Amino acid sequence: MPILTPTAATGARSAPQEMTYVDPARTMPPEELDGFLEGTSLNGPFVADLLSDMMAHERAGARLYRSVAERTNNPVLKQRYTQFGKETADHVEILETLVAELGGDPGYVSPAARASEKAGTGLVESTFLLSGSVDLMTQELVMLDAVLLAEAKDQANWACLAAMVEDLPEGDVREAFQTAVDEVEVQEDEHLTWAQDTRCRMISLQATSGPTTSLVMKAEEMVARIRSLFE
Repeated sequence: MPILTPTAATGARSAPQEMTYVDPARTMPPEELDGFLEGTSLNGPFVADLLSDMMAHERAGARLYRSVAERTNNPVLKQRYTQFGKETADHVEILETLVAELGGDPGYVSPAARASEKAGTGLVESTFLLSGSVDLMTQELVMLDAVLLAEAKDQANWACLAAMVEDLPEGDVREAFQTAVDEVEVQEDEHLTWAQDTRCRMISLQATSGPTTSLVMKAEEMVARIRSLFE
């Protein structure tokens, strides 16, 4: 099972910064980062931070999908959110395996990863902030917007990793990266394309549905309308 919330209890370690205190027992020694991918053409410390950042974003995505899957009123969206959420959790496990195969620590939480975790938490929170103050249709679109934003970075991350792999020399390191890219990149492309297309379709359906405003619809009528979308 992948670790979706790395903490000291799960063995997570981090690097202290000017305004970040890390318990000495949970501190990633600089020499260990310097030794990551030593003997290859890669900047080991940077790649360690990059892979940690990617894991943090995937973990945040898995939490986002779980949250919106539980709250959407559209069965089509629920099915996709559930499917993509499971695949996103699998991506975390694939990254954990990759880091371990390369001799690194999958529990390392880099400074960039902490920033991504904060941004990911903000995306989830954004889908709750307007609850009770906007209509249900708008809430559905806000949740889909958050998914689209999350998937845009996900797809960009894996596209960059795939481009990097092309420049690596033949060998075990390239093979490990290529295996991970082959497993994930196609799914990330699908996730982003689906989110873009579905958002456009939802907007189009709303814009062409007639002059009746959602403000005058009863809650049960709105739920029925949301459920009928994409049928």
